Amino acid sequence: MNHLQIEKILQEGEGKTVEFKTSKDQLNKDVFETICAFLNRAGGFLILGISDKKEVLGVNETAVQRILDSLVINANNPQKLNPPLYISPEVLEYENKKLIATYIPESSQVHSTAGRIYDRNEDGDFNITNQAALVTQMYLRKQNTYSENQVFPFVVMADFDENIFDRVRALVKNQRRNHPWEELSNAHLMKSAGLFKRDMQTGIEGYTLAGILLFGSEGLIKNVLPHYKTDAILRVQNTDRYDDRDYIKSNLIESYLRLMKFARKHLPDKFHLEDDQRISVRDLLFREIIGNLLVHREY
Repeated sequence: MNHLQIEKILQEGEGKTVEFKTSKDQLNKDVFETICAFLNRAGGFLILGISDKKEVLGVNETAVQRILDSLVINANNPQKLNPPLYISPEVLEYENKKLIATYIPESSQVHSTAGRIYDRNEDGDFNITNQAALVTQMYLRKQNTYSENQVFPFVVMADFDENIFDRVRALVKNQRRNHPWEELSNAHLMKSAGLFKRDMQTGIEGYTLAGILLFGSEGLIKNVLPHYKTDAILRVQNTDRYDDRDYIKSNLIESYLRLMKFARKHLPDKFHLEDDQRISVRDLLFREIIGNLLVHREY
Protein backbone atom coordinates (compact mmCIF):
# COMPACT_ATOMS: atom_id res chain seq x y z
CA MET A 1 0.00 0.00 0.00
CA ASN A 2 1.45 3.38 -0.99
CA HIS A 3 0.98 6.98 0.16
CA LEU A 4 -1.72 7.75 -2.45
CA GLN A 5 -3.74 4.68 -1.50
CA ILE A 6 -3.71 5.69 2.16
CA GLU A 7 -4.85 9.20 1.25
CA LYS A 8 -7.71 7.83 -0.84
CA ILE A 9 -8.79 5.48 1.95
CA LEU A 10 -8.65 8.33 4.47
CA GLN A 11 -10.80 10.54 2.22
CA GLU A 12 -13.43 7.83 1.85
CA GLY A 13 -13.29 6.73 5.48
CA GLU A 14 -14.54 3.53 7.04
CA GLY A 15 -17.09 1.40 5.25
CA LYS A 16 -17.89 -2.13 4.25
CA THR A 17 -14.31 -2.85 3.14
CA VAL A 18 -12.27 -0.44 5.30
CA GLU A 19 -11.75 -0.42 9.06
CA PHE A 20 -9.54 1.83 11.20
CA LYS A 21 -8.24 0.90 14.66
CA THR A 22 -6.13 3.10 16.94
CA SER A 23 -3.97 0.27 18.35
CA LYS A 24 -1.48 2.84 19.62
CA ASP A 25 0.28 0.56 22.13
CA GLN A 26 -1.54 -2.74 21.64
CA LEU A 27 -4.17 -4.39 19.46
CA ASN A 28 -7.74 -3.25 20.02
CA LYS A 29 -9.76 -6.04 21.58
CA ASP A 30 -12.20 -6.12 18.64
CA VAL A 31 -9.58 -6.40 15.84
CA PHE A 32 -10.36 -10.07 15.24
CA GLU A 33 -14.06 -9.37 15.05
CA THR A 34 -13.27 -7.16 12.05
CA ILE A 35 -10.92 -9.74 10.52
CA CYS A 36 -13.61 -12.40 10.93
CA ALA A 37 -16.28 -10.12 9.41
CA PHE A 38 -14.07 -9.24 6.41
CA LEU A 39 -13.41 -12.94 5.77
CA ASN A 40 -17.09 -13.73 5.96
CA ARG A 41 -18.22 -10.89 3.67
CA ALA A 42 -16.23 -9.19 0.89
CA GLY A 43 -12.76 -8.73 2.38
CA GLY A 44 -11.25 -5.37 3.24
CA PHE A 45 -8.38 -3.22 4.47
CA LEU A 46 -7.56 -3.14 8.19
CA ILE A 47 -5.37 -0.17 9.13
CA LEU A 48 -3.97 0.28 12.62
CA GLY A 49 -2.93 3.71 13.87
CA ILE A 50 -5.98 5.68 12.69
CA SER A 51 -9.04 6.61 14.74
CA ASP A 52 -12.60 6.08 13.50
CA LYS A 53 -12.71 9.86 12.97
CA LYS A 54 -9.91 9.48 10.38
CA GLU A 55 -7.30 11.05 12.67
CA VAL A 56 -3.81 9.65 12.02
CA LEU A 57 -2.48 8.86 15.50
CA GLY A 58 0.16 6.32 14.55
CA VAL A 59 1.36 3.18 16.32
CA ASN A 60 4.07 3.75 18.91
CA GLU A 61 7.38 2.61 17.44
CA THR A 62 8.19 0.55 20.52
CA ALA A 63 4.92 -1.37 20.10
CA VAL A 64 5.09 -2.05 16.34
CA GLN A 65 6.84 -5.43 16.48
CA ARG A 66 4.72 -6.63 19.39
CA ILE A 67 1.53 -5.75 17.52
CA LEU A 68 2.77 -7.40 14.31
CA ASP A 69 3.59 -10.60 16.22
CA SER A 70 0.23 -10.57 17.96
CA LEU A 71 -1.63 -10.16 14.65
CA VAL A 72 0.23 -12.93 12.85
CA ILE A 73 0.29 -15.44 15.71
CA ASN A 74 -3.37 -15.02 16.70
CA ALA A 75 -4.64 -15.07 13.09
CA ASN A 76 -2.90 -18.42 12.72
CA ASN A 77 -4.32 -19.76 16.00
CA PRO A 78 -7.58 -21.76 15.55
CA GLN A 79 -8.47 -20.95 19.17
CA LYS A 80 -8.61 -17.27 18.18
CA LEU A 81 -9.71 -17.46 14.53
CA ASN A 82 -11.29 -20.57 13.06
CA PRO A 83 -10.41 -21.58 10.37
CA PRO A 84 -7.09 -19.77 10.88
CA LEU A 85 -5.57 -17.37 8.37
CA TYR A 86 -1.98 -16.51 7.48
CA ILE A 87 -1.69 -12.73 7.08
CA SER A 88 1.20 -10.48 6.04
CA PRO A 89 0.75 -7.05 7.64
CA GLU A 90 3.03 -4.24 6.47
CA VAL A 91 4.41 -1.25 8.35
CA LEU A 92 3.87 2.08 6.60
CA GLU A 93 5.16 5.60 7.20
CA TYR A 94 2.54 8.35 6.87
CA GLU A 95 2.84 11.90 8.18
CA ASN A 96 5.96 10.76 10.10
CA LYS A 97 3.90 8.18 11.95
CA LYS A 98 3.85 4.39 11.83
CA LEU A 99 0.78 2.61 10.50
CA ILE A 100 0.18 -1.13 10.20
CA ALA A 101 -1.97 -2.22 7.27
CA THR A 102 -3.15 -5.59 6.03
CA TYR A 103 -5.63 -6.73 3.41
CA ILE A 104 -8.02 -9.45 4.56
CA PRO A 105 -9.44 -11.41 1.60
CA GLU A 106 -12.96 -12.71 1.20
CA SER A 107 -12.95 -16.37 2.22
CA SER A 108 -14.84 -19.31 0.72
CA GLN A 109 -15.35 -20.59 4.29
CA VAL A 110 -17.34 -19.32 7.26
CA HIS A 111 -15.02 -18.04 10.01
CA SER A 112 -15.54 -17.44 13.71
CA THR A 113 -13.53 -15.74 16.43
CA ALA A 114 -13.74 -16.84 20.05
CA GLY A 115 -16.70 -19.03 19.03
CA ARG A 116 -18.69 -16.15 17.49
CA ILE A 117 -19.52 -15.55 13.81
CA TYR A 118 -19.35 -11.96 12.53
CA ASP A 119 -20.65 -10.40 9.33
CA ARG A 120 -19.93 -6.97 7.89
CA ASN A 121 -21.98 -4.06 6.58
CA GLU A 122 -21.44 -0.30 6.12
CA ASP A 123 -21.89 0.28 9.86
CA GLY A 124 -19.24 -2.21 10.95
CA ASP A 125 -19.10 -5.73 12.35
CA PHE A 126 -22.10 -7.51 13.81
CA ASN A 127 -22.43 -10.79 15.67
CA ILE A 128 -24.82 -13.19 13.91
CA THR A 129 -23.96 -16.31 15.94
CA ASN A 130 -27.45 -16.68 17.42
CA GLN A 131 -29.30 -15.60 14.28
CA ALA A 132 -29.84 -18.96 12.57
CA ALA A 133 -31.35 -17.50 9.39
CA LEU A 134 -28.37 -15.18 8.80
CA VAL A 135 -25.85 -17.93 9.50
CA THR A 136 -27.66 -20.23 7.06
CA GLN A 137 -27.69 -17.50 4.41
CA MET A 138 -23.94 -17.04 4.88
CA TYR A 139 -23.23 -20.74 4.37
CA LEU A 140 -25.44 -20.81 1.27
CA ARG A 141 -23.72 -17.71 -0.13
CA LYS A 142 -20.30 -19.27 0.45
CA GLN A 143 -21.35 -22.48 -1.31
CA ASN A 144 -22.32 -20.54 -4.42
CA THR A 145 -19.13 -18.47 -4.58
CA TYR A 146 -16.53 -19.05 -7.29
CA SER A 147 -17.86 -22.21 -8.93
CA GLU A 148 -15.29 -23.60 -11.36
CA ASN A 149 -17.83 -23.42 -14.20
CA GLN A 150 -18.55 -19.73 -13.76
CA VAL A 151 -18.25 -18.04 -17.17
CA PHE A 152 -16.24 -14.84 -17.73
CA PRO A 153 -17.37 -13.48 -21.13
CA PHE A 154 -14.84 -10.64 -21.34
CA VAL A 155 -11.73 -12.80 -20.88
CA VAL A 156 -9.83 -13.30 -24.17
CA MET A 157 -6.96 -15.60 -25.18
CA ALA A 158 -4.43 -12.77 -24.85
CA ASP A 159 -5.13 -12.79 -21.08
CA PHE A 160 -3.76 -16.31 -20.68
CA ASP A 161 -0.15 -17.39 -20.07
CA GLU A 162 1.05 -18.64 -23.46
CA ASN A 163 4.13 -20.33 -21.96
CA ILE A 164 2.01 -22.59 -19.75
CA PHE A 165 0.29 -24.05 -22.83
CA ASP A 166 3.71 -25.09 -24.17
CA ARG A 167 4.60 -26.67 -20.83
CA VAL A 168 1.33 -28.60 -20.77
CA ARG A 169 1.91 -29.87 -24.30
CA ALA A 170 5.37 -31.06 -23.28
CA LEU A 171 3.92 -32.86 -20.26
CA VAL A 172 1.20 -34.68 -22.22
CA LYS A 173 3.70 -35.58 -24.95
CA ASN A 174 5.83 -37.37 -22.33
CA GLN A 175 2.78 -39.34 -21.25
CA ARG A 176 1.37 -40.10 -24.70
CA ARG A 177 2.96 -39.68 -28.09
CA ASN A 178 0.85 -38.00 -30.80
CA HIS A 179 -1.53 -36.53 -28.22
CA PRO A 180 -4.18 -34.46 -30.07
CA TRP A 181 -3.35 -31.35 -28.00
CA GLU A 182 -0.01 -31.16 -29.84
CA GLU A 183 -1.80 -30.08 -33.01
CA LEU A 184 -4.47 -27.85 -31.48
CA SER A 185 -4.24 -24.09 -31.10
CA ASN A 186 -4.47 -22.73 -27.57
CA ALA A 187 -8.08 -21.66 -28.09
CA HIS A 188 -9.08 -25.08 -29.45
CA LEU A 189 -7.23 -26.79 -26.60
CA MET A 190 -9.32 -24.79 -24.11
CA LYS A 191 -12.54 -25.79 -25.86
CA SER A 192 -11.57 -29.46 -26.12
CA ALA A 193 -10.82 -29.49 -22.38
CA GLY A 194 -14.27 -28.03 -21.58
CA LEU A 195 -12.79 -24.75 -20.35
CA PHE A 196 -14.89 -22.62 -22.71
CA LYS A 197 -18.59 -22.97 -21.97
CA ARG A 198 -22.00 -21.48 -22.50
CA ASP A 199 -23.97 -20.62 -19.37
CA MET A 200 -27.21 -22.52 -19.92
CA GLN A 201 -29.17 -20.08 -17.74
CA THR A 202 -28.10 -16.89 -19.50
CA GLY A 203 -26.76 -18.08 -22.87
CA ILE A 204 -23.50 -16.17 -22.24
CA GLU A 205 -20.34 -17.83 -23.56
CA GLY A 206 -16.83 -17.46 -22.21
CA TYR A 207 -13.82 -19.02 -20.57
CA THR A 208 -14.51 -20.59 -17.19
CA LEU A 209 -12.97 -19.99 -13.82
CA ALA A 210 -11.35 -23.44 -14.08
CA GLY A 211 -9.66 -22.40 -17.34
CA ILE A 212 -8.48 -19.13 -15.80
CA LEU A 213 -7.00 -20.92 -12.78
CA LEU A 214 -5.24 -23.52 -14.93
CA PHE A 215 -3.89 -21.35 -17.76
CA GLY A 216 -4.33 -17.73 -16.66
CA SER A 217 -1.54 -15.22 -16.34
CA GLU A 218 -0.88 -13.87 -12.85
CA GLY A 219 -2.50 -10.55 -13.84
CA LEU A 220 -5.67 -12.26 -15.08
CA ILE A 221 -6.01 -14.37 -11.95
CA LYS A 222 -5.46 -11.31 -9.75
CA ASN A 223 -8.26 -9.45 -11.56
CA VAL A 224 -10.70 -12.34 -11.32
CA LEU A 225 -9.80 -13.57 -7.81
CA PRO A 226 -7.92 -10.82 -5.94
CA HIS A 227 -7.60 -12.95 -2.79
CA TYR A 228 -6.22 -16.05 -4.59
CA LYS A 229 -2.94 -17.42 -3.24
CA THR A 230 -1.22 -20.62 -2.17
CA ASP A 231 1.10 -20.16 0.78
CA ALA A 232 3.77 -22.82 1.37
CA ILE A 233 5.27 -22.38 4.84
CA LEU A 234 8.02 -24.35 6.60
CA ARG A 235 8.10 -24.22 10.40
CA VAL A 236 10.91 -26.06 12.18
CA GLN A 237 12.87 -23.62 14.33
CA ASN A 238 10.64 -20.55 14.17
CA THR A 239 7.21 -22.06 14.85
CA ASP A 240 5.57 -18.68 15.53
CA ARG A 241 6.49 -17.33 12.09
CA TYR A 242 8.30 -19.52 9.53
CA ASP A 243 11.74 -20.69 8.41
CA ASP A 244 10.98 -20.67 4.69
CA ARG A 245 8.05 -19.65 2.56
CA ASP A 246 6.87 -19.62 -1.06
CA TYR A 247 3.98 -17.19 -1.60
CA ILE A 248 2.37 -18.38 -4.85
CA LYS A 249 -0.18 -16.41 -6.89
CA SER A 250 0.37 -18.08 -10.27
CA ASN A 251 -1.90 -20.56 -12.09
CA LEU A 252 -2.52 -24.04 -10.71
CA ILE A 253 -0.07 -25.76 -13.04
CA GLU A 254 2.76 -23.43 -12.03
CA SER A 255 1.57 -23.67 -8.40
CA TYR A 256 1.84 -27.47 -8.53
CA LEU A 257 5.39 -27.34 -9.92
CA ARG A 258 6.52 -24.80 -7.32
CA LEU A 259 4.98 -26.73 -4.44
CA MET A 260 6.69 -29.93 -5.59
CA LYS A 261 9.98 -28.01 -5.72
CA PHE A 262 9.33 -26.69 -2.18
CA ALA A 263 8.72 -30.27 -0.92
CA ARG A 264 11.90 -31.53 -2.61
CA LYS A 265 13.90 -28.69 -1.07
CA HIS A 266 12.91 -29.42 2.53
CA LEU A 267 11.93 -33.10 2.79
CA PRO A 268 14.34 -36.05 2.61
CA ASP A 269 13.81 -38.80 0.06
CA LYS A 270 14.95 -42.17 1.38
CA PHE A 271 16.32 -44.72 -1.06
CA HIS A 272 13.60 -47.16 -2.15
CA LEU A 273 13.66 -49.89 -4.81
CA GLU A 274 10.76 -51.57 -6.59
CA ASP A 275 11.68 -54.30 -9.10
CA ASP A 276 15.25 -52.99 -9.33
CA GLN A 277 14.00 -49.48 -10.09
CA ARG A 278 14.55 -46.59 -7.72
CA ILE A 279 11.26 -44.92 -6.68
CA SER A 280 10.93 -41.49 -5.11
CA VAL A 281 8.53 -42.10 -2.23
CA ARG A 282 8.49 -38.38 -1.42
CA ASP A 283 7.46 -37.46 -4.95
CA LEU A 284 4.78 -40.17 -5.05
CA LEU A 285 3.28 -38.95 -1.78
CA PHE A 286 3.45 -35.25 -2.55
CA ARG A 287 2.10 -35.56 -6.09
CA GLU A 288 -1.04 -36.92 -4.46
CA ILE A 289 -1.07 -34.49 -1.52
CA ILE A 290 -0.43 -31.34 -3.56
CA GLY A 291 -2.72 -32.38 -6.39
CA ASN A 292 -5.59 -32.93 -3.94
CA LEU A 293 -4.91 -29.69 -2.09
CA LEU A 294 -5.08 -27.66 -5.29
CA VAL A 295 -7.95 -29.48 -6.97
CA HIS A 296 -10.29 -29.76 -3.99
CA ARG A 297 -9.97 -26.18 -2.78
CA GLU A 298 -12.94 -23.86 -3.21
CA TYR A 299 -11.83 -20.89 -5.26
